[in-house]
Amino acid sequence: MSDAPRLILVDSVVVDVVLNVDALPERGSDTLVERSDSFAGGGFNVMAAASRLGLASVYGGVVGLGPFATIAQEAMREENIVVATAPNDDVDTGFVVAIVEDNGERTFLTSTGAEATLSTAQLDELDVTERDFVYFSGYALLHDSNARALLLFLKRIPAATCFLFDPGPIVDEIPDALLEAVFDRVDWFSCNAREARLLTDSSDAEEAARLLRGRLNHGAAIVRVGAEGCVVAESEGSSEVVAGFRVESVDSNGAGDCHVGAFAAQLAHGRPALEAARWANAAAAMSVTKRGPATGPTTPELEEFLR
Repeated sequence: MSDAPRLILVDSVVVDVVLNVDALPERGSDTLVERSDSFAGGGFNVMAAASRLGLASVYGGVVGLGPFATIAQEAMREENIVVATAPNDDVDTGFVVAIVEDNGERTFLTSTGAEATLSTAQLDELDVTERDFVYFSGYALLHDSNARALLLFLKRIPAATCFLFDPGPIVDEIPDALLEAVFDRVDWFSCNAREARLLTDSSDAEEAARLLRGRLNHGAAIVRVGAEGCVVAESEGSSEVVAGFRVESVDSNGAGDCHVGAFAAQLAHGRPALEAARWANAAAAMSVTKRGPATGPTTPELEEFLR
């Protein structure tokens, strides 16, 4: 087996069904949508971003059997993402219906599936090395069986393996005990400004990043602030603003996922944290100039953008 680093994602890959409408329909009515799309989402966006930037990606979560599972598996195959676990033949992959109004407001309806059936036995089959990067988000902790399996998994993987975590927009729904277990092991805690505020009661991104770093046993915190870039706090007493890039945004869906995947890829390539954050800022900026959730750049595209 190659000793090259990999991103091992033990999160949820689901299918996003996006419906564009003028406005939310009346209850009991029948509304024609302007446009509809279906594509792999969730953790897929992180892996796609990393894979396009040269960090091989492995999906250690669960796919199902059915039409949505087919969409997810085909998307991962196209991005050269390895699916490491056997599918759950009893249930399809879950999906998220996103109703997008003309003003950009999004309403989500989520149906869980095979991704919520992760077990300790499946995670034990993953051969994680010290050079690998492990990632999951707060969504993975909302399913009881997944949460139990993942916390045991964190205790099993090598201490030198880099663990990245993003709480996601449901940060305030994650039980405190589970968050504390993450804080105890995480190497890079990455979130956006809203999530940081919910966790720290601070609306100042720099202060929030330092407060988050103070809750970690070790490692560092990143607070993403959109076009302004991000704040990196590698110690409780200091933080560094890494400037972002101004672009014309078309679709911000998946930008945070792209940032995390690109950041992991740059760390894997040996870049120092602040430089890796700069490249991640650029990748996220490029991603919002295209429609869709998995629109991160390739390495040549990113290098050209930075030039």
